[in-house]
Amino acid sequence: MVLPAYNAAKTLEKTYREIPFDLVDDVILCDDHSRDQTADLARQLGIGHVLVHEKNKGYGGNQKSLYNKSLELGADIVIMLHPDYQYTPKLIPSMVNIIGEDLYPVVLGSRILGMGALRGGMPLYKYIANRFLTLFQNLLINYKLSEYHTGYRAFNREVLETIAFNRNSDDFVFDNEMLSQIVYAGFDIGEVTCPTKYFEEASSINFQRSMKYGLGVLRVSLNHFFQRIGLRSMPMYERLK
Repeated sequence: MVLPAYNAAKTLEKTYREIPFDLVDDVILCDDHSRDQTADLARQLGIGHVLVHEKNKGYGGNQKSLYNKSLELGADIVIMLHPDYQYTPKLIPSMVNIIGEDLYPVVLGSRILGMGALRGGMPLYKYIANRFLTLFQNLLINYKLSEYHTGYRAFNREVLETIAFNRNSDDFVFDNEMLSQIVYAGFDIGEVTCPTKYFEEASSINFQRSMKYGLGVLRVSLNHFFQRIGLRSMPMYERLK
C-alpha cells in the first residue's frame, strides 16, 4: 500500500489505523517535503518504509517514487490511498479481492457512483467539472468510467511494469495520464462505490489549480485520441513489456 503524503500530520494516524493489516503486507509513505511533522509521525506509527523528498516534487512525482519503491520491494498488488482521510481504507478488502481473483487488473474507488461525492461535501463546482471532464474523456478515450479523478486506486504488478508512468507529469494531471496509459495498453478497469469526506484538514486544490488541472485533463484526452487514431506517436504510450 502506498500513501502520497503532503502536510498530512493531522489525518495520517486516523487513515493508518483503518488499514486492514490482515491483507496489507507493507505500507510505503512518501513525504513530499511537507511543512509539518508528517514523516516523523509516519515513523512513530511504525510505517515500514518512509520516503522523504528533499524538495517538493509534486503529486505526480510523489507517486512515481512510491510505485518505483513498491516494484522494487516485489509488490503484487499496489493500493494508492491519500492519507488525508478523504477516502476510507475499509474498501481495501473489496479492491484487493477484485484484483486477486483476476476480475480486473485495476480498480478505482469512485466518488460518483451512488452520489457519494455530493453527500460527502464535494463543492458543487467541482462536481460539475468532474462530470463534464469525465464525459469528455469517455468520448475521446473511448472508454466508460464514472470518473477519472479519484485518488483511490489499486493496480496489479503487471500494470505498473507495463505502462511508462515515469514519463508522466509531476503535477496533479499524472493521475489522468496514468489512466490514459492503462486504457491504451488494453487493461480493463473496475470501479467500486466509495464514500468520501470533504473537511478542513482534507487535501484539496484551489480554484486556480483546479483550472490548470482541468486544462491538463483536456490535453491528455486529446493526446490519447490522436494516439488512438494514429495521428500521433507519444513515448508515454510505449509499452515497457
